[in-house]
Amino acid sequence: MPLQALRGTTDLLGETIAQWSAVERTARRLARAYGYQELRTPIIEDAALFLRSVGETTDIVQKEMFRFEDRGGHDIVLRPEGTAAVVRAYLEHHLHKTQGFAKLFYLGPMFRAERPQAGRFRQFHQYGVEAIGSESPWVDVEVITLCMHIFRACGLTDALVWLSSMGSREDQQRSAQQLRARLAPRKTELCKECQARFEKNVFRVLDCKNPTCHAIAWEIKGSPFVLGETSQAHFDEVRRGLRDAGIPFDDTKVFARGLDYYTRTVFEVRAKGLGAQDAVAAGGR
Repeated sequence: MPLQALRGTTDLLGETIAQWSAVERTARRLARAYGYQELRTPIIEDAALFLRSVGETTDIVQKEMFRFEDRGGHDIVLRPEGTAAVVRAYLEHHLHKTQGFAKLFYLGPMFRAERPQAGRFRQFHQYGVEAIGSESPWVDVEVITLCMHIFRACGLTDALVWLSSMGSREDQQRSAQQLRARLAPRKTELCKECQARFEKNVFRVLDCKNPTCHAIAWEIKGSPFVLGETSQAHFDEVRRGLRDAGIPFDDTKVFARGLDYYTRTVFEVRAKGLGAQDAVAAGGR
C-alpha cells in the first residue's frame, strides 16, 4: 500500500499555504500591535506539566495525550495545548522578575490522540495569547478584543462571543458543593467515568460527551457557577469594557471550559455557517 499521511493529520500545500500564511501574518501583526511578544516552546514536554496544570480528570489527560517514555525513561508528551507550556517557560526563565506583567503569544502545532472527525485533528495548529501578572478585568477585555480584531481582519465578520464566568477558586468550591448536591440523587445514572469524577472534580461531568450525563448535568436553567461579590464585580466590568469596545457578546449561554486552570472570565467565539463545529476560538482567565 502507498504511504499516506496518518489519519487526523493533513498536508498543507499550494493555495492552502498562501491562505494559512495570510492568517498567520495577520495574527502576528495584531498581537504585536497589542503589545504581545512571540514565544516558542518545544513540541515535547514533561508529562507532569499537563497532569498538574490541565487536570488529571480532564479528557485531555485521561484520553487524548500522545504520551510515551523516551529512551532515558522520562514520561514525555506531545503538547496538547499551549497555555501550560507558556507558563512553564515564564517561570523557568524568570520572566516574572524581568517583565512583571508579561504579554506573550504563540503559534504552532498541538497534538491530541482523539478520533479524527470534522473539525478535529490529531495534529492541529493553535494560536493563543497569554497575559500574565495582572488581575484587571480590562486584561480580559483586551484579550477578547484582540481575538475579534484578528477575525475581522481575516474577513470573518459573522462571529459572536459567548461570555460567562466560572468565578474564583472559592466560588468554584461552593459551586462544586451545590452541583454535587444536585447530581447526587442521579449519580448512579451517570457513566462510570462521571461517577469517578463526582468526587475528584464534579465540574468534569459538565463536559461529558455521554448524552445521558450531559442531559442530567445541564438540567438547570442558569449557570452552575455561583459568583461571589468580587467575581460578580469583575464580570460586570468585563461586560462594560466589551460594550465600550464595540464587541458583541451573549452572556445568556450556559457553558464551562474543560480545563482546571480557568477562573472567572471564560469565553467562546462562535461563527455561523460551520454547523456543529462552530467554535473558532475559546479561552479565559
